[in-house]
Amino acid sequence: MTSPRAGKLLRIFVDESERWHGQPLYIAVVEALRHAGLAGATVFRGIEGYGTHHVVHTARVFDVAADLPMLIEVVDEEERIRAALPILDSMVTEGLVTVESVEVWRYTRTAGKPGEAP
Repeated sequence: MTSPRAGKLLRIFVDESERWHGQPLYIAVVEALRHAGLAGATVFRGIEGYGTHHVVHTARVFDVAADLPMLIEVVDEEERIRAALPILDSMVTEGLVTVESVEVWRYTRTAGKPGEAP
C-alpha cells in the first residue's frame, strides 16, 4: 500500500462554446497544462448546468444548441498548481477556477502482469 501525500485539486469550469485561438478552450487549456508539465488533466462534460448568467444549459434530447458546461480537473503538487494559475489567467475570460487541498494516493503498475499480485 502507498502512503498519502498532500496535493492540490485544480478545477476549471468553462462553457463548451468558449474558444481560444480557434479551438475549444477546454482543449487548449489541457494542452497548455500538459506543456507546463502538470501531472495530468481530465475533462468532464456536464449534462446540465448554469453559471454567472443563470442560463441553464442542458443535454436534453429536444435542445438543439446545448453549450454544455465543461469541467477540467488536475491533481498535482501545490507548487505546480500555483504555477499554472497565470496560464489560466491569460486563457479563461469567463468561468470559475477552484483550488482545493487533497490527499493523494498514487498507485502504479508493478512489473508483473495486470491483475497479478506483486
